[in-house]
Order: sequence, then structure tokens, then C-alpha cells
Amino acid sequence: MPIQNTTATYGSVAKTLHWLTALLILTAIPLGLIANQLPYDTGEELARKAWLFSLHKTTGIAAFAVALARILWALIQPKPAPLHPDRRAETFLAETVHWLLYAALVVVPLSGWIHHAATTGFAPILWPLGQSLPLVPKSEAVAGLFASVHWVFTKLLALALVLHIAGAIKHALIDRDQTLARMLPGQPDVKAPPTKARSTPLAAAVILYIFGAAGAATLAAQAPHEAPTTAAPALAAAPSQWQVAEGTLQITVQQLGSAVTGSFADWTAAIDFDETATGGKHGTAEVQIAIASLTLGSVTSQALGPDFFAANQHPTATFAADLLPADTGYLAEGSLTLRGAEVRVSMPFVLEIDGDTARMTATTQLDRRDFGIGETYPDESSVGFGVGVDITLTASRTN
Repeated sequence: MPIQNTTATYGSVAKTLHWLTALLILTAIPLGLIANQLPYDTGEELARKAWLFSLHKTTGIAAFAVALARILWALIQPKPAPLHPDRRAETFLAETVHWLLYAALVVVPLSGWIHHAATTGFAPILWPLGQSLPLVPKSEAVAGLFASVHWVFTKLLALALVLHIAGAIKHALIDRDQTLARMLPGQPDVKAPPTKARSTPLAAAVILYIFGAAGAATLAAQAPHEAPTTAAPALAAAPSQWQVAEGTLQITVQQLGSAVTGSFADWTAAIDFDETATGGKHGTAEVQIAIASLTLGSVTSQALGPDFFAANQHPTATFAADLLPADTGYLAEGSLTLRGAEVRVSMPFVLEIDGDTARMTATTQLDRRDFGIGETYPDESSVGFGVGVDITLTASRTN
């Protein structure tokens, strides 16, 4: 069997790429459908769901690579002519479906890959590389757009696959010609009539994809942003000797062995601090945190739910601490009240004061089990016990 195509039949390279692409796509689609329907109420269920999604994503990227190779090979090879060029409507439909398939085999896995790269957390890709992509920011807007593109174009891919398979079956069982045989192993004796390439099927496919892209953009624009778990009002500013001008309060959790970082958008700090210690301490701090303001990538809603932060039942957390001297920097020693549990916490921090401006960085590690968080996930196979806390802020002295 020759490696290259002829005007009558396909070569071994084209056949191999065709069937490998089919195998990968017909594996990725059911993996995604099954994973999407699975619950994740327990650690075992979450691990199973994430594992199937990881397989779905990894298989999809493999299909993307193989499809690109197939398309590039097709561009430099002769295209076998249709066996029935006199059937103009049928030939037009078959060629249009081929163009739809080529584009879908690129757009569908690529849009899923971009969506993955734009989000944080859940179901890592199993390749050594690929968790992020150049020029793709971590962005809910970008993730939402490409999730819509992925959803719309999977429907076009499914339609094209159904039509493509139906056409192959028709040729094999009804027409009893060599159309399908040209893509099977071996070298069928085919004499294709000469035909002239037409641009009309490509134009029709392009029009369908323009409508698909417009539909995806409309879907992304109309999709409601995920509603917060609780409608708690914004925290009121607290009177403070030092007024926080800007800052971040981040947490990092381990999910399925991958770090997922998020932050609380709404929190306040009442800080009384003096460079000179009095009675063994430099002052006090009390931090109020609006739990519902947390964003944690693709697992935000799960994190705010009853198994974890339970934001509806416990809308705020409070850290009240004494600010103490330490061998290096300072130490915030106090209690963190979170999800109804009060736990002693020691948080080392570094402070730089320039006139009336202070810059602080702090890092500590918490254990979710101390607060009754994630009790349905009793081991670290799906969700780690440790939660990293990182705080940076800039504050101005008010008196």
C-alpha cells in the first residue's frame, strides 16, 4: 500500500491519521459526557469525576495534535476524487461535511484547552505540559467565552460525525461502491473519474462556522455569572490606626495533587501597631473576612458549599491577634474563627515602615480539618489537608 494519496485512493499515512483521529475523538466524547454527569459529593466521587475529566482533556489534546497532522498532510497530498461526481447534491454535502470535520477537529479540542488554561483547579491534563498556554490569562471572562465555543462547536462536530458516518454506511450498504474501501487497509481497485475542485462546499462550511461562532459569543454574553452562595452585604470599614490602602488575602489548596490558588475580595482590618513594643507586644489586629467573596477558580461554588466553607451558614470569618516581636520580623498570635470553629493561629509576618506607610507580608499554613472543612473528604487523595494563607497589604497611618 503506497504511503501517499493518489487521485483515486488514500495512502497509508492518511488512513492511519484518519482512524487514529476517529479513535481519539470517539473516546474523548463519551468520557466528557460521562464525567459531566457524575456527582462529586464525596472524595471518592470527586476523584472519579476528575480522573475522567483528566482523561477527556488529555485525549482531546492528543486528538488536536493528530488532527493538525492529518490536515497538514491533506494539504500537501492529492485529494481522491468522488466516485459519483454526477450526484451534485450528495457530493456537495459530503465535501461540506469534510470541511466541517476538519475545522471542528481543531476548534473543539483547542477551545477546551484554552478554557482549561484560563481556569484554576480541577482535573489536570495528564501530559507533562499544557496546564497553561501562552497569551491565555487566568480569567473568568476568557474561560466563559471558550466554554461557550467548546459547547457550540461540539454540537457541530457531533452533527458532522453523524453525517460522515451515515454517508460511509450508505456507500457501503446501499451504493456498494468503493468509497469506504478507499479508507480501509489494503489497496482497492478504484478508477475515479476526473473532477474539478470546487470552493462552494468550503464556503458553506465557513458560513456554518460563522453562525456557530456568533452563537458561542451570544451564549457567553448571556450566560449569567455564578451567583454567590450568600447575599451577605459588603463588610463595613473598621476604625483603625492604620488604614489598609490595598492588599490581597489568598489561599492555596491542593486538589488532586495540583495547587489551586484563590482570594477573598472583601475583607477589612483594624490594626493598632507601634514600632516600640509595650508590655511585650506591638499592638493588635482584627481581620473580618466575607466568605462569599472567595474566588477559587473552577471549584469556587464547591468551596463555598456546605461541605467546605458553608458560606450561607457562616458568612464571615474573624482573626483577632496580638502583634508580638519575633526573632525575625513579627508574629500575629491569636484566634481564627471560621465555620463556627475557633482555632489558635500563629502567623509570622514581615513589616516595612517608611514614614506613615507600612507594607506587610505574611504566610502561614492551616489544616482544614481543624475547622470541620471537607469532612466528606477524609484523606488527601482528592483534597489536601493543608491550606496555605498568604497576605500582602499596604497601609497608611491615620493618626
